[in-house]
Amino acid sequence: MDSEPNIIRLEKLSKTYLVGELELPVLKGVTLNVRRGEMVALMGASGSGKTTLMNILGCLDQPTSGRYWLDGEEISKLSSKQRAVLRSRKIGFVFQSFNLLSRTSALDNVLMPLTYSHHFVSDHEAKNIATKLLQKVGLADRMDHYPSQLSGGQQQRVAIARALVNSPKILFADEPTGNLDSHTSLEVLEMFEHLNRDEGISIVLVTHDADVAKHTQRTIRIGDGQIIDDQTAARTMAAAGAGDVTESL
Repeated sequence: MDSEPNIIRLEKLSKTYLVGELELPVLKGVTLNVRRGEMVALMGASGSGKTTLMNILGCLDQPTSGRYWLDGEEISKLSSKQRAVLRSRKIGFVFQSFNLLSRTSALDNVLMPLTYSHHFVSDHEAKNIATKLLQKVGLADRMDHYPSQLSGGQQQRVAIARALVNSPKILFADEPTGNLDSHTSLEVLEMFEHLNRDEGISIVLVTHDADVAKHTQRTIRIGDGQIIDDQTAARTMAAAGAGDVTESL
């Protein structure tokens, strides 16, 4: 499967919800590729369809029509149970609200996905994996702390370690800096950049913040259920540079 250059490939993906007897089209024929090892920002206003697209990409929902390949495997028609198995094997999630268990230590929060893993991991091996991940995110001295004893940035670091515990091929981060101050946001974004650059993890970052999107290699904008703009960082910088020249004239 690694011969396939794209970690994500969509062809004419649509999603329509039924509201009573009315059909509400939310995604309208989205065609999109994300290459392996890319770090991409997905931007859009409220109601644009970006959350629905994120849920389908993360195998939390199913498209009404169209086709979706993840890591070379077509998954458009998988059942909810099959999607759950795929999520545990290939996908990690980081959310704005951290979603940590409040009465559980940082270490046990990170261990949690391994208890649902479809691959057997011994308790000793699982603890070793979780410990190394917490060390990697700079929380070696906070493993026994509960979420209430951690700052927002530290809680998000626990959430990132938890997202990585199953060695995912791709990481989805939904407004991961939304509840953090600017300094802590920068630290978290630099962590994502490190995971992408040094470990080759593909990352899709959902955000409404253009400053957050600047940390990615590519920005995809969605509006009214369709892709309305798709720019690499180089093109974005070139466009910004051209604007600066124009203003100086």
